[in-house]
Amino acid sequence: MVNIAVLGYGTVGSGVVEVINTNHDTVNSNAGVEINIKYVLDLRDFPGDPVEKILVHDYESILNDDSVDIVVEVMGGLEPAFTFVSKALSKGKSVCSSNKELVANKGPELLKIARDNNANFLFEASCGGGIPIIRPLNSSLTADDIMEISGILNGTTNYILTKMSDEGWDFEKALKKAQECGYAERNPEADIEGYDACRKIAILSSIAYGKTLNYEDIYTEGIKEITTDDIDYAKKLGYAIKLVASSERSGKDIYAKVCPMMVGRDNPLFFVNDVFNGIFVKGNMLGDAMFYGSGAGKLPTASAVVGDVVEAAKNIGKTIPVRWGEGKLELSERGSEEGRFFVRAKGAGEAKKAEINKLFGQVEFVNAGKDLETAFVTERMTEKDFEASYERLEDKITRIVIKS
Repeated sequence: MVNIAVLGYGTVGSGVVEVINTNHDTVNSNAGVEINIKYVLDLRDFPGDPVEKILVHDYESILNDDSVDIVVEVMGGLEPAFTFVSKALSKGKSVCSSNKELVANKGPELLKIARDNNANFLFEASCGGGIPIIRPLNSSLTADDIMEISGILNGTTNYILTKMSDEGWDFEKALKKAQECGYAERNPEADIEGYDACRKIAILSSIAYGKTLNYEDIYTEGIKEITTDDIDYAKKLGYAIKLVASSERSGKDIYAKVCPMMVGRDNPLFFVNDVFNGIFVKGNMLGDAMFYGSGAGKLPTASAVVGDVVEAAKNIGKTIPVRWGEGKLELSERGSEEGRFFVRAKGAGEAKKAEINKLFGQVEFVNAGKDLETAFVTERMTEKDFEASYERLEDKITRIVIKS
């Protein structure tokens, strides 16, 4: 028997208990041993809930119980999660976490503590909810040099942009509906500003490239400024607007960013809608691969956590190698990457077009029936050259990257 303790009995924590109880025979069969939930830690009481019999409020009772082999951390946030996890690993207890903030900030440190104590720190559910992506990057794709990871990694923003596109809602209406449906928090800043997706692409890039990418080094832009007019132009061009988190390797250069992008039908991310997530991986031998599924939600996320519990149970006393080194992954200078850009500016007529051609060279003008403004798509150019020209453009409204 393998005993586990679940830290946090919120949405994901209660989901972990439900998955293990509902799929008890399958989980045990796959693990090769019985998985027993010995403790659930939470500050609250749950009268009448079956978990009441195993509920504790003091973490030390879990830490000092040598019969607990695996700790499931689903509390979220940096503290006390980091303290609890590091102490568990130091005692040789493996930890399975869905906490992207913890993994992005402390991943290398926690992986080292795990190695030093013949334990495992597993975090499949930290990126993409129920989508299996960490384990494929860490084990299935080890014959490849990863050239690109691009993903829709946040279900809240994808839901908002889908409603704006399909229903014609403005941003505020779509956000309010997302909150009513439970897809967005009361304070949605981490989602709509792109911070959530930024942490996730940092984790995925660290595993793909074998060194630590600090999420604070990644250029990040959210979706608050996207309007229905932008979406109308995107449709005219045959694109959809998505919040894309991406990292790409070109020779020795590595670029990473999170921002709204116009995505064409030739890219599988075009078809990822609503609260679903999609992660596109390009390997130098594999070519293109796509991972798609529920990026959030109680049971999909809990399913990924329990998958890690099974892996940890099969590897008691030995550490699973993880492709995440302690060295720092240095990004290439922002601005040197090439791309195409969509731009809107106030003003119309030949004089405006002449100004645009002078600044940007040959462009493709776009007419989506908007009066008193001009929109266009640039040719390929470096971001540095684009930003210099965009800065000089009179009465600019917005610009959006076009995903190549």
